Amino acid sequence: MKTVSSFFDLRAARLSLDGTVGLVPTMGYLHEGHLSLVARAKAENQHVIVSIFVNPTQFGANEDLSKYPRDLERDLSLLASLESPGTASQLIVWTPTAEMMYPSGYQTWVEVEALTKGLEGAMRPGHFRGVTTVVAKLFNATQPHKAYFGQKDAQQAAVIRRMVADLNFPLEMVICPTTREADGLAMSSRNKYLSEAERKAATVLFRSLNVAKALYEAGERDGEMLRRKMKEMLASEPLAQMQYVSCADYDTLEELDTVTGKALLSMAVYFGKTRLIDNFVLR
Repeated sequence: MKTVSSFFDLRAARLSLDGTVGLVPTMGYLHEGHLSLVARAKAENQHVIVSIFVNPTQFGANEDLSKYPRDLERDLSLLASLESPGTASQLIVWTPTAEMMYPSGYQTWVEVEALTKGLEGAMRPGHFRGVTTVVAKLFNATQPHKAYFGQKDAQQAAVIRRMVADLNFPLEMVICPTTREADGLAMSSRNKYLSEAERKAATVLFRSLNVAKALYEAGERDGEMLRRKMKEMLASEPLAQMQYVSCADYDTLEELDTVTGKALLSMAVYFGKTRLIDNFVLR
């Protein structure tokens, strides 16, 4: 495994790679969900680049960037455990700094418009401008053939898909299933902030999504009914403070009156000061 920080060292390392390259963008504090993305990228490409960068421009004014969990030494140890001794493939870890990514005088941004208006975009103004800008910079710097993202951040995946199509990035987006704990809670770096009681209560997200999924599989196609049943399940948990619940078109993210094609069930819920998101795809 090779670790680089500067753009110069990254470019030199990238130029040395023959064959296909998969990119796994992360903000560090890795868990099994991240590692599953890296494992899939390794299985589908000759080389893999993992970026570790806590992107300041996707944090809002009321979101504490300084409290985002970081442990680079642990992250590197976890990634090293995925190496395949005796093969020609390379695993490169890129750890740029904020000063490298956004030097003094920085003023260029990438924005996807309609897809960022609702859901997370409505709750976190400016968030997706930071996401699309940094991902575009990651793509430009690493020149991957495939880029790997988790389904848990469903709106992010939809927004980046749109950006890739609109800006003609020559790469394939690979969206991987959400990795979950044994009780269904989606793995997230933010889970560490939950108290014991909040951690137990947080399983209501998975249960709420399952209620709507079961109705859909039984033939229910009314979007408002699916949203109402998810809200009722969330309301049954006293520690859950619902922010939004959605049943939307998978591609446009517009709320659905009737589910006729691929749809996205999603929600954002606070447990104390910790905000969690989750989703299911209805096919």
